[in-house]
Amino acid sequence: MFSYVGGLVLFAALLHASWNAMLHGNADRFLSLTWMSICIAIVSIVAIPFLPMPHAGAWPCIVASGLVHIVYNMALVRAYQSGDLGETYPIARGSSPMLVAIGAALFAREHPGVLPIVGIVLVSCGIMSLALQRGNVSKKSAIAAFVTGATIAVYTVIDGIGVRESGNAIAYTAWMFAFYLLMPVLFIAMRGPKALRAPSPVVVQNALGGLVSIAAYGIVIWAMQYGAMGAVSALRETSVVFAALIGRMFLNEQLSARRLLSCCVIALGAICIGA
Repeated sequence: MFSYVGGLVLFAALLHASWNAMLHGNADRFLSLTWMSICIAIVSIVAIPFLPMPHAGAWPCIVASGLVHIVYNMALVRAYQSGDLGETYPIARGSSPMLVAIGAALFAREHPGVLPIVGIVLVSCGIMSLALQRGNVSKKSAIAAFVTGATIAVYTVIDGIGVRESGNAIAYTAWMFAFYLLMPVLFIAMRGPKALRAPSPVVVQNALGGLVSIAAYGIVIWAMQYGAMGAVSALRETSVVFAALIGRMFLNEQLSARRLLSCCVIALGAICIGA
């Protein structure tokens, strides 16, 4: 896994932490994620005419993943409404790699070796410890974060299966992300069209976050053509290390020695996956 594929997944992890920090740093996360989604959908729809059509076997996965991503977005907004980036992000991301590995074994017949499994467990445990060591995560925030983690696992397994059926990872990603047009529809239904207004700097910032998000998850979808879903997912979730550093540097969140130790456990897990 520590070929150029693994390196790109680690780069995707950095990108993923960056757009989550952009989202968490805004007061109205629902509005921010909606504008991100508008950008994601527009870019995808513009790209689609220039891409080959995904193979027929991929379409059930494209539709299912697109819908699950909308559920994921709403769960993410709910999680960030009641906890800081360093609490909710690790719970959401840490609960998914083992679920992805189990789902891949059940539905894609993937059976990674002992060392990658150890790596997946280390990454998950290290990520979860980042949040749990604080001891002040609210029940509401924890539930929303776990729901977010479950949706991450569901769409990751769906996309891992779908991209292998699609014939073209970029085309698969574009069609799946086109479903993000449902986010502004949902936002307007809940708040009304006037609530979608935002200052130009906010729109630009969130549009940038949307572009970063496309690149981050597009790399992951591409990588799942070549690597086991659980291993790719675990490497992707090392993004919590980047999130902890971003939270410390830009959001004034604490980064204690215990949290640094958790980051080392995550890094050790990543090494096991790549061995």
